[in-house]
Amino acid sequence: MSDDSRPSPPADQPGTSVAAVIPAAGRGVRLGPGAPKALRTLGGTPMLVHAVRAMAASRAVSLVVVVAPPDGAAEVKSLLDAHALPGGTPGGSWGKTDFLVVPGGETRQESVRLGLEALPPGHDIVLVHDAARPLVPVDTVDAVIEAVREGAPAVVPALPLADTVKQVEPAAAPGEPEPVVATPDRALLRAVQTPQGFDRATLVRAHATVTDNVTDDAGMVEQLGERVVAVPGHEEAFKVTRPLDLVLAEAVLARRRLNDGY
Repeated sequence: MSDDSRPSPPADQPGTSVAAVIPAAGRGVRLGPGAPKALRTLGGTPMLVHAVRAMAASRAVSLVVVVAPPDGAAEVKSLLDAHALPGGTPGGSWGKTDFLVVPGGETRQESVRLGLEALPPGHDIVLVHDAARPLVPVDTVDAVIEAVREGAPAVVPALPLADTVKQVEPAAAPGEPEPVVATPDRALLRAVQTPQGFDRATLVRAHATVTDNVTDDAGMVEQLGERVVAVPGHEEAFKVTRPLDLVLAEAVLARRRLNDGY
């Protein structure tokens, strides 16, 4: 997608600068042996490159910080260079978006914190996006940004659940039956995606305050007692975790290339 064709940020706050942090330090063991998850190819291109392009597709995003494996920052820099996404220095850029690669930590939470610490001043809105969600549409990215600009401290894209959900007691041993204890009302439940968007100061405070190992950054903001709101997600923003997900992602990408020349 060209710079000229990307939607403009909302005109009411044109000066609010947006940065995206992409933690890509995980190994992705559920996809099986091989390269780290973010470096697995999708349509011949590493998923990480697709994820970076998805953030840069929004004209509101001026900086993308990629948090690489602790021992793999040089490899990730070379990868972005090879796909015409200069990412080795703060001055690297693609179109109107600058790129920076920093080494991550042992956990996702630590990697996001290191990405936040690498952000220069002036970026008041921060997106945190999973490298394993390579196909999130730009409209979803922009919807998250707009909701933060309108005053929400934290925003998540989310979808209603299609399946009935059961709460169970953990089995005594792996593979044994699990007793069902409740059936939550799925109308009140949402499956949360990324990018999640934040007021920068709120997210920094969450990472400085919350020490529990949480599954997403919005959960950290919730523990601060701050408001988190959901905006509509998109079915193509699914997370590539298992081999079948990769098959689906290949099909979505093939359809995009056929229809849109993506």
